[in-house]
Amino acid sequence: MNLRHRRSFRTLSVAGALLGALALTGCGGGDADAAASGGSNRDGGAWTWALPASFPTPAVPASNPMSAAKGELGRHLFYDKRLSGNGQQACAGCHRQDKAFTDGAPVSRGSTGEFTARNAQPLANVVYNPLLTWANPSLLLLERQMEVPLFGENPIEMGINEGNKAAVLQRLADAALYQDKFAAAFPGEAAPVNWPNVIKAIAAFQRSLISDNSRYDQMLAGTAVFTAAEQRGRELFFGDKAGCSACHNGFNFNDQVVHAGTVAVSTPFHNIGLYNIGGTGAYPEPNRGVMELSGLFKDMGAFRAPSLRNVAVTAPYMHDGSVATLEEAVDIFAEGGRNVASGPYAGDGRLNPYKSPLIRPLGLSAQDKADLIAFLKTLTDTRFLTDPRHADPFAVP
Repeated sequence: MNLRHRRSFRTLSVAGALLGALALTGCGGGDADAAASGGSNRDGGAWTWALPASFPTPAVPASNPMSAAKGELGRHLFYDKRLSGNGQQACAGCHRQDKAFTDGAPVSRGSTGEFTARNAQPLANVVYNPLLTWANPSLLLLERQMEVPLFGENPIEMGINEGNKAAVLQRLADAALYQDKFAAAFPGEAAPVNWPNVIKAIAAFQRSLISDNSRYDQMLAGTAVFTAAEQRGRELFFGDKAGCSACHNGFNFNDQVVHAGTVAVSTPFHNIGLYNIGGTGAYPEPNRGVMELSGLFKDMGAFRAPSLRNVAVTAPYMHDGSVATLEEAVDIFAEGGRNVASGPYAGDGRLNPYKSPLIRPLGLSAQDKADLIAFLKTLTDTRFLTDPRHADPFAVP
């Protein structure tokens, strides 16, 4: 239940850059329409978004329109360990379907055994995210973000570099499976097995990961009824007492959303009082939030608020995975921050000078907390967690 505080210094510039990026390559109505909806598609036929009325049409860049063939290729690549430098790790190693495409670990481990600094974020409804990391306001598109885990060296995730890049691509080109799937996804290309197309296909698969059938969604549609505890939790969540919806609002339960009808994009970041090392306001390095890029102390500990959809299955929580349970997370917000009593990170986060002024003690009773958790569990979409369209195509039945 992050509460809103100051917005990042980049809010307006990010909005302009993102909306510009989503309109790339358009000359004429066809590409403009594809940028808005992902609809008409040169690469494998029409794509239709099957969405409930409460969900807006996603925005998709015209340079990478959606198609079923491209998404299916992306699904195979997402689950294929051959898409790593040493052939030991797939994208799915850090993004498991049963955990809403998180990995259940405090921080993720790359293909060489090196740990990242941050908790793996869920991929449900990632098509609606204007920003794609915990604290980098400059990564606006999945196609750009994907270069980080594929080719990044600090930390090493997939472990692809200039020394093995050609060999990894050749593994794919040599496989009959991929010869067929690349040809179907990118018809008319003489040599479709290339890195730009690998990235486009995985991005298309990720954009197809729509979670819209939780009990909350069913309640809105009139096909499910909340228990008394769930309803009380809902009223707390959207009411002034808990105030959770200040940062977790709208159909996706977050405060950064972009879609085909977006005119202006808001991209706030939040310091929730998780740390206050030595009473200085500091967060542990290298996890200092937007400050790492801005250099401004006011951005210390400022991170993006993730969507709460499927939150009950995405533990542990926070940017560094330092909060083990949903109950612990609710306690922290109820107290207005976290007091780290001892150790190298000791300090009372409730007194962090850079904390949002709206993060405050909420006066929640034990029953209030239990009701909130009951409501949060209604955001779990069991169909999404088991949908064969998103599952590992290489899994042995």
